[in-house]
This record gives sequence, C-alpha cells and structure tokens, in this order.
Amino acid sequence: AKDYELRQYETAKWVSTVIRGETQKEAMRQGFWKLFHYIQGKNEKEMKIDMTVPVTCLIKSGCADFKISFFVPFEHQDSPPQPTDSDVFIEERKAAPIFVRSFGGFASPEKYAEEAEVLARILRNRGQPFHEDFFYTAGYDSPFKLFNRHNEVWYFKK
Repeated sequence: AKDYELRQYETAKWVSTVIRGETQKEAMRQGFWKLFHYIQGKNEKEMKIDMTVPVTCLIKSGCADFKISFFVPFEHQDSPPQPTDSDVFIEERKAAPIFVRSFGGFASPEKYAEEAEVLARILRNRGQPFHEDFFYTAGYDSPFKLFNRHNEVWYFKK
C-alpha cells in the first residue's frame, strides 16, 4: 500500500535497556547512551561493535517504561558479547510480520504517536488485524543528519 508496507522480519538479537519513569524523549536519551557504552566496549569481551540502525523504542499503551534497542550487527548475531551493565541485556526477537509506516523529518515523541495513530487507523479501516497495545518507533539517522531523514513506526501483525 502507498501509506504503509508489510515486512517480514527474521528472528534476530537486539541489545536493549528499559528506562522507567521518564518522558519518552528522556528515556531515549538515557537508553541511547547505555547502549552506546555497550557497543563502545562496556561488555564482557571489551569489544567495540559497529553502530547499527534502526534504534527502536517500544511504546506500550498506558505504560511509562520504554525499551530502547540497537540491532546487533550480523557478524555478532550468533554470540553477542554479554553486557557488563546490569541494565543492559541481549534479547532475541522472534520472526514476525510487521506493518511499517515511514516518514521524514526530526521525529519527536508526539510525531511518532501521531504517525502510529495514522497507521492504526489505516489498518483498522482495511480490516488488517494487528497488536494495538504496543508499537515500536524506529529511527535511522544520526542527530547530526539534517536532510532526508528516515523514521518509522511498527505494529506487529496478528
């Protein structure tokens, strides 16, 4: 469809942290730095790992916890180094079909919420079953990139 796409994501490992009781913007900032320290060597192997995209944030309805994640690069998928920060963990996300809506510009929490609502409305109108109680935000650009930015919101298909 022109206003969203359906992607099939394969099972993959992500390095994640959960930030509680902060605004989404502050949670993203804190979570990013925890994960950035992990890829800079704050792990059992003291190994530097390449930064990957997207950076995702799990948003659950009525919940003040935000799970921020980096995709583990393909060369480390089989055995990612274990984090040494107790707030950082490796998770395996199972293969899943995901509805994706892309948009440009600098994405604020408000813009992500607005785009998620647009996607949810489109999916409901088209009779597409999806998990409505949570969505992911996905950011692909460095904060220093000014133009042609790429952001997404994801809903998991039922």
